[in-house]
Amino acid sequence: MSIPAQPTKPGQGRALPAPTGEQPGPEEGVSLPEPAGAGTPSPVGRLAATVDRLRREVMAAQAEADGRALVELAKGILVERLGCGPSEAAQQLSVLAGQAGLSPLEFAVDVINQAAKDRVSEVTEAFLASVGRPEDPGEQSAAVRLRTAESGALAAAHDTQAVADSLLQHALGPLGAVAVAIWAAGSDGSLTLAGSAGFSPGEAERWRYVPPDVATVARGGLTEGATQWIGSLAGTGLPTIGRHMHPDGGRAAVPAGSAGRVDGILEIAWPAPLDRQPPQVVRQVEALADLCAHTLQTYAHGRGPDQQPLVLPDTAELMDLTDGLHDPALVLVPHVDPAGKLVDFRIQHVNDRFLDPAGRPRAVVNGALLLEAYPMAVGGGDLFQRIERVHATGEPFRARRMSLTALVGEVPLAAVADVSISRHGSCVLLIWRIEDETARLASLLQNAQRLGRIGGFEEDLLTGETTWNGQLFTLYGRPESSSPVPLEDLAAHTHPDDAVVVGRLLRTLLHRRRPASAAFRLQRPDGVTRHMRIVAEPVLDTDERLVAVRGAYQDISSQHWTEVALAATRDQLAQSEQHASERSRLALQLQHAIMPPTRAPLEAPGLQVAVRYRPAEEEHLVGGDWYDAVVLPSGLVLLCVGDVAGHGIEAATSMVVLRNALRGLAVTGAGPGQLLSWLNIVAHHLTGSITATAVCGLYDPSRHTLRWARAGHLPPVLVRGRQAAPLPLLRGMLLGALPETVYEEEEVQLAADDTLLMYTDGLIERRDRSVEESLTQLLVQARTVTPTLDQQLDRLLTYSRSDTDDDTCIVGIRLR
Repeated sequence: MSIPAQPTKPGQGRALPAPTGEQPGPEEGVSLPEPAGAGTPSPVGRLAATVDRLRREVMAAQAEADGRALVELAKGILVERLGCGPSEAAQQLSVLAGQAGLSPLEFAVDVINQAAKDRVSEVTEAFLASVGRPEDPGEQSAAVRLRTAESGALAAAHDTQAVADSLLQHALGPLGAVAVAIWAAGSDGSLTLAGSAGFSPGEAERWRYVPPDVATVARGGLTEGATQWIGSLAGTGLPTIGRHMHPDGGRAAVPAGSAGRVDGILEIAWPAPLDRQPPQVVRQVEALADLCAHTLQTYAHGRGPDQQPLVLPDTAELMDLTDGLHDPALVLVPHVDPAGKLVDFRIQHVNDRFLDPAGRPRAVVNGALLLEAYPMAVGGGDLFQRIERVHATGEPFRARRMSLTALVGEVPLAAVADVSISRHGSCVLLIWRIEDETARLASLLQNAQRLGRIGGFEEDLLTGETTWNGQLFTLYGRPESSSPVPLEDLAAHTHPDDAVVVGRLLRTLLHRRRPASAAFRLQRPDGVTRHMRIVAEPVLDTDERLVAVRGAYQDISSQHWTEVALAATRDQLAQSEQHASERSRLALQLQHAIMPPTRAPLEAPGLQVAVRYRPAEEEHLVGGDWYDAVVLPSGLVLLCVGDVAGHGIEAATSMVVLRNALRGLAVTGAGPGQLLSWLNIVAHHLTGSITATAVCGLYDPSRHTLRWARAGHLPPVLVRGRQAAPLPLLRGMLLGALPETVYEEEEVQLAADDTLLMYTDGLIERRDRSVEESLTQLLVQARTVTPTLDQQLDRLLTYSRSDTDDDTCIVGIRLR
């Protein structure tokens, strides 16, 4: 039976591959020369035509052989299932193919797929389910192409080049690919070109070997362990075989291997940029990579004429090798499930030096599965994942101070070890050096000395030998190849001003034989002066004789300069605190001298007057609150409270200016509105542009009336009977804001037992509430009638909910 030749699809532009050996690239296809004469070809033309005809005949014969092998395999399946002879099976195959409307080859492939149920059959069934069978009778289905490629690959398993030719001709060419390369992965991570088709012989020779760690398209598939699809080489910049032939073409790098191990890479080239491929094509390509795995394994165990074996000695030799190692070592072999998937590694051998982190004997670990012996290997430092990757790619892994955890019972036991993992043939060698307690403590001490800038020494007085550790050489600024400095020569390396301190240290150690310490300045050879502290003790024998001195140096330069800076800062802070305290004390004395917390009762006919002043809780918050209550020469009573903006001595002195100015202006007999207008001029022009609020009132005892005005201040509160309400809010700008302003005033008629309260905002102000809410709370407290006015003011101060720690002034009058 013969298989018709594959028609070239539009856009493929691919020359027919040679049957064996190297193939010419697309640019090297055979071309027929121009005829030498009319209708008479030249000898070269006739030779080229003959070569082309022979090539086609060879391809047809190869295709016929592949097809015949598939038909014979299908006949064997029918013989086994139907219990008939070969001739009856051949006749039955022909009849069933005719009934199905398929060619004998296509029907034979269907029979093989149904019997095999392997990766190829799964791929072809999925492909047929999505796209159906080809409408062109001359076009083979995916099932036929894949089984034909498989037949050619298995028939030439020893010849990787022939496998590449078969894959390109039967399977990849119909998918639009123009070239294919099969790379074998070495144990060191290198790549060797085992076979190729579609690339020129010169290009294949240039890419025969790729060293480890060289980034190429195939390296991406080996490193990632999964299929890498590249739409266009131009966008990646990665070098690869045949890049100059199709610089914008697409590429695919598909890992080929089994049982979790990657034996090589199948690289496929397309002539043009590659779009995203449908899942059916992706599965076909991965199935073709599986066909390469057996060939790559066969190739790896063989020797080429100029090649070294790609696999080291077998498991038995590796076990003998580990027994000669000084470090604990485990030989691991892959453990796969029935489907061929890697699920674990079996501990095939542990050497004599093996030391289990949990202290278990070798017999317990030897022969067990890795995840059974060390179930926590999948966490922590990802030991199991590291072993998987080394087994898959062949690239060794090494790490220092990796955390290992063993689970004994239900108790996790942790250890720190230096780990080395490498692949040898089909095995993985795991070596770990667990850090013992002595090494761990030595490392801890070394790091502590380095971080603390401490260097140790010991001086044998009998032999005169002085021993330093490495950190002390660093502190002295001397190379470790130089000689240590003995204690008797310490003064020569010390600042001259510290010679007395060093001499006292040596006398205490060597003559009095007592421990001693000293701080001095060390002058290093590089010209740097460091502040050092030395602590040493004498070593005495059984007869109380001094035999050695041991101790340590510490670089305290940073501490010294920190202490110097801290001392300077303390001095500055103390001066600042003293200055601030003096200013606050003066301001407080000034404020108390002018406005004592209480004052003598004011003598006014028919009027009871009381004042309260509560200073700020913190002295640095001394403010500018003020009050006044005085009987004027006219017989009127001046009542006022105010609040100067700010705190400190400036606010206190400004308060004195405004209070005294208002007293002087009040003797003119002007009303409260005019007094505030004049006081505003004083605040704006004569006090350094301060701002303040105030409320001013003049009480007429004969008429029982109060004329009042306000400058940005809270209005007074009138308490009558059980009711308390603020007086109507009058217009009035705060003092000092404008050069000139007019203040509105109003007259209030008071009755017997009425109480009028004037206050500053320190009585009611809260950070979390509005002024309206705070004023409402004051009115609630003011409604409570007390026997005396003094009791009422004391009660208001006691129940004040203010939280600003500000000064507070209250002036209260009650008619008798």
